[in-house]
Amino acid sequence: LLQEFLLTDTQDQLKILEDKLKSSELSTEVYMSEVKAVLNTALGVVKEDEGVEQNRHSNGFSENGSPKDKGEQEGAMDTREEGDAIKSPSAPKGRGGRRSKADSEPKKSPASTRVTRNSGKQPTILSMFSRVPKRKSDELNGEATNGEAEVKPEEDITEEDITEEVRPDTENTTNGKIKPVSAAKTPPPKCPDCRQYLDDSDLKFFQGDPDDALDEPEMLTDDRLSLFDANEDGFESYEDLPQHKITNFSVYDKRGHLCPFDSGLIEKNVELYFSCAVKPIYDDNPCMDGMSQLITFILFFRRAARRQAIRHPTKIEKDSKGPTKATTTKLVYQIFDTFFSDQIDQNNKDGGGVKRHRCGVCEVCQAPDCGKCSACKDMIKFGGSGRSKQACQKRRCPNLAVKEAEDDENMDEEEVLPVLKETKKMSQAKKKKQTKNKISWVGEPTDGRKEYYMKVRVENEVVEVGDCVSVSPADPSHPLYLARITALWEDGEKMFHAHWFCRGTDTVLGESSDPLELFLVDECEDMQLSFVQGKVNVLYRAPSENWFMEGGMDDDIKVIEDDGESFFYQLLYDGDCARFESPPKVTPSEDRKYKFCASCVRNKERDVQEVPSVYEPLEDEESDSKVFYGLATLKGEQYRVGDSVYLPPEAFNFVASTVKRSHRKDDADEDVYPEYYRKSSDYIKGSNLDAPEPFRVGRIKEVFCNRRCDGKPDRMEIKLRLYKFYRPENTHKGPKGAYHSDINQLYWSDEEVTVNMAEVLGRCQVEYAEDLVESVQDYSSRGPDRFYFLEAYNARTKSFEDPPNHARSAVHKGKGKGKGKGKGKGKAASQELQDQEPQETTVPKLRTLDVFSGCGGLSEGFHQAGISETNWAIEMWDPAAQAFRLNNPGTTVFTEDCNVLLKLVMSGEKSNSLGQKLPQKGDVEMLCGGPPCQGFSGMNRFNSRTYSKFKNSLVVSYLSYCDYYRPKFFLLENVRNFVSFKRSMVLKLTLRCLVRMGYQCTFGVLQAGQYGVAQTRRRAIVLAAAPGEKLPRFPEPLHVFAPRACSLSVVVDEKKHVSNVTRGNGGVYRTITVRDTMSDLPEIRNGAAALEISYNGEPQSWFQRHIRGSQYQPILRDHICKDMSALVAARMRHIPLAPGSDWRDLPNIEVRLRDGTTTKKLRYTHSDKKNGRSGTGALKGVCSCAEGKPCDPADRQFNTLIPWCLPHTGNRHNHWAGLYGRLEWDGFFSTTVTNPEPMGKQGRVLHPEQHRVVSVRECARSQGFPDTYRFFGNVLDKHRQVGNAVPPPLSKAIGLEIKKCVQGKIENQEKMEVCN
Repeated sequence: LLQEFLLTDTQDQLKILEDKLKSSELSTEVYMSEVKAVLNTALGVVKEDEGVEQNRHSNGFSENGSPKDKGEQEGAMDTREEGDAIKSPSAPKGRGGRRSKADSEPKKSPASTRVTRNSGKQPTILSMFSRVPKRKSDELNGEATNGEAEVKPEEDITEEDITEEVRPDTENTTNGKIKPVSAAKTPPPKCPDCRQYLDDSDLKFFQGDPDDALDEPEMLTDDRLSLFDANEDGFESYEDLPQHKITNFSVYDKRGHLCPFDSGLIEKNVELYFSCAVKPIYDDNPCMDGMSQLITFILFFRRAARRQAIRHPTKIEKDSKGPTKATTTKLVYQIFDTFFSDQIDQNNKDGGGVKRHRCGVCEVCQAPDCGKCSACKDMIKFGGSGRSKQACQKRRCPNLAVKEAEDDENMDEEEVLPVLKETKKMSQAKKKKQTKNKISWVGEPTDGRKEYYMKVRVENEVVEVGDCVSVSPADPSHPLYLARITALWEDGEKMFHAHWFCRGTDTVLGESSDPLELFLVDECEDMQLSFVQGKVNVLYRAPSENWFMEGGMDDDIKVIEDDGESFFYQLLYDGDCARFESPPKVTPSEDRKYKFCASCVRNKERDVQEVPSVYEPLEDEESDSKVFYGLATLKGEQYRVGDSVYLPPEAFNFVASTVKRSHRKDDADEDVYPEYYRKSSDYIKGSNLDAPEPFRVGRIKEVFCNRRCDGKPDRMEIKLRLYKFYRPENTHKGPKGAYHSDINQLYWSDEEVTVNMAEVLGRCQVEYAEDLVESVQDYSSRGPDRFYFLEAYNARTKSFEDPPNHARSAVHKGKGKGKGKGKGKGKAASQELQDQEPQETTVPKLRTLDVFSGCGGLSEGFHQAGISETNWAIEMWDPAAQAFRLNNPGTTVFTEDCNVLLKLVMSGEKSNSLGQKLPQKGDVEMLCGGPPCQGFSGMNRFNSRTYSKFKNSLVVSYLSYCDYYRPKFFLLENVRNFVSFKRSMVLKLTLRCLVRMGYQCTFGVLQAGQYGVAQTRRRAIVLAAAPGEKLPRFPEPLHVFAPRACSLSVVVDEKKHVSNVTRGNGGVYRTITVRDTMSDLPEIRNGAAALEISYNGEPQSWFQRHIRGSQYQPILRDHICKDMSALVAARMRHIPLAPGSDWRDLPNIEVRLRDGTTTKKLRYTHSDKKNGRSGTGALKGVCSCAEGKPCDPADRQFNTLIPWCLPHTGNRHNHWAGLYGRLEWDGFFSTTVTNPEPMGKQGRVLHPEQHRVVSVRECARSQGFPDTYRFFGNVLDKHRQVGNAVPPPLSKAIGLEIKKCVQGKIENQEKMEVCN
């Protein structure tokens, strides 16, 4: 290897020795030792000579303490001719040795400049393999750089050259004047081998091996490394054994350029060289003492090893700490078995069945690329061109067409999915087929206008009122329609009234339903008896008396045998809201039993409620044109004079209302801000500009109808005369007034307005604060629809005054000011007392088990609602479990796999291995939890399908908890995508399990921002109630929120389902903003780590007063944030403070970082087919793919203020809008994630004014956690706990709805006792 590079006399010596060996004058052993001696002498002399020159350059430092340019330190490279470097890159290059990764850390003193391989902390193999770019970044490379390393001779570069190059930009930046970037007209030159830019200041040369470096064959036989003794036979098998550890390596091309080998060079078969230190495999000592050194050899072995690894894949054991396979009850197992056959651990069943449906989580998708098919051979990682971009032929999933919907916060489903509304049964009259059956009446008709009968003969069968029949469809492929006959009569033709049943396939359950199960629906119609095909048996399956204790005991999924004519039903189905409820008990009166239809009764009641009505005419207030009334009703609510009502924002306007202004920056200098052109849309993520106003509030002054021509009142047009109430933001103070005021504070006004009664959205309570017998806080805390006022507002004079007497007298019911409660007179006072009654019903707290509890957000909300007491919680991740314990000291927290616990309980155990008591059957009254959602979530960018299989099966485990314990109430929370995952199959199977158990159930999507947090977070909620309980409704929105984030309908099988919410996107309060959330928190810096600090100020907003709590707390905890690297910190510092700012506002400049290094400007080296050139003619592309060619890994750039990867892929990712985005004071948070990362999918995580990411406490407030709530672990643990939690205000709103149901049941029982 070295022969041709040695001096002539050394070559002569070696020739003489070789001749002596051939003539047998020397033995082989003596010859080897002689050759070694000659070589050591020769090579030592060469290295010493060159080492002098090398050392002279490697010790230079600039005045400010940073090392000189790399070019100076590597000056020795130029002492030889370029030809030598190309001919023999392995020739010794000087004593200094190459700079290791450890060496390239920022220097502490000049004395440490010359660092050999044997010094410094050894970097991990992982870090050296995976992040070669870090070596190129200024965070690790502590050198002042220069952009002309190849242009000038390296030895001539002086300190003045370096500082002149860097300082102008630094100075201009600090002065606010940024030097324009010259347009890149032609791409700069590149090395033909390693494809690095020759004028790149980070381009480095390999500096040669140390004195004692060995050749590869010598290294492999070195005694210090060999596992074998001299006598052992087995060395020839060394290729099969992992004998050596390689560390501190350099990879370089034949021109001596150090190369990142993850840039496509290996795939392109570029000749690369490798130099490293080698240790024996058994040596665990992390330091590098006593290592053998290896002279370079060509790096072709990597590809061979890769192919070898494909032929003999290593099995990687799964993390034993992950969740186990699902433990299930028999019922849940049988329902899910079809779809997850190999995921569920069932002892009595042989595993390994073939799965019938394969998509996202199937074994085809799980398999690795085979490496053998034509598609794999074309992949870059297997040495191909990468042009075909085809998936491995053995991994082509049969369900590729099934695409998971991404949980995009701005997705508007109405626009994306074609919605075909389900056709009602009544419209199917034309689709039914008449039969030729003989029909005759049986018995005599009843007396009356119509001739009603009780029986009829169809062919040979007698059918009575109350029997069920089948009706033939016109389409023979459609199953028979089924109905109950509720009336029979003669009207020219023989007629019957059909109350329809709905098959499971016509509900949200779809194909997962039981083919024999029917559902009652409120749909009916009159039909001719000639459509009846025959009689069928439909049984009502009532829950058993011992239903709560029968959990886990159902062996058979079948309810009844299929004889072709028998069906059963147990629930009523509401198709629009997808609600399965127990059918209401109705008993017809004796005189109506032959024509009683429960569907007609319920539909008529609903219709009556929708139409406003008036009662109690006031004769003493009549006028010629109007008739006045004392009472009006709408949707079951009563309204009297003096009551307060909600109206839509368009019902009336205010004199002093402010107009929202859009904020749009002027066009920027394209040379300094080359990415600003991407901000073409005016829409700002997280902005409240298009948020609607909250409901208007008015006090009823008069209820009246106008008289018609004949003098009678026109009851079709009921009118209300109202006094307007102003909210703080409606006054001249605008949003600032609202920020400091309570959200339920109003101002009286004498302005009046007339509205239609039909516009009224609901009742509320508005009291004069001085007349309350309790504090405003206590009054407000007793319910959402409670407002107060202290002053009146005069819009003309823009002044606040004392309210007039008629404002006070209409409100106070003889309360307050020493008048004592209940002294008021009249109907208004009695109405008030009726309002108070429901709230005085004490509700016993439900014993609750919280599965997958996390740090306890769901339980916290339920506790605030006063509905539950969490006795048990299960959380597998220890930091979250510890946080739950901190906040709920009375709860038994199991830090175990939920499957293991369920298995213990089902096998009869009373406690676990730690002695903790397990809840037994009958103990659990409410079950709540959110099975881990990473498998379903569109937010989870790196969706690992391998683990999502198991996580998805945790839904199965959770349903088994429900089946075993049979709680009164059940809640499942998950990401919005839960309802769409696997073509909504997981949702359908979840509901199917609940229905089969006998539960009433429903599902919906809720937006947390509508319940009092400054964050968009859509969550799917499945609610269930046991037989005998009332199924809760979803809570009406409390706060208005940005409409783009409030697309909450769900499309399942092309049918749109909405939750029961009637007010749409309206709300009773204004939206909560980032300013409301965190403006009172003290300023901290990037990386702040003080766990406890003082608040340094009073709360500013209603939210802050509420979140700090009533008890004085001087200590603020967890106001800590992640410490971002120097480069990321510089980027954050350069993001403007204007709303909507993100990475596209970054200037393309060189910036001095806090570690003393300097960033580089981003080079635009390609034309962009899509975006063309800038106004100054500059290029806009940063990779060859911008021109329509394949990507070139060599185009990558590092250590630039504008991250290279964002313009690289921005054209196909909505310009990466929001990355490095600042929050807006008047806007809201994006979905709070488990790790705030400026380059994450939710990159809008920068503080509105400070140059840092949001703190743990700020994220906790965005979720609605009280400041007293504790988290556990390091900063990332705490962020994860917060990001995974359910916002407590959301769960509180749901808890209050459950509380209403429990209250209602208690009140009904009390009424029945009174009646009895």
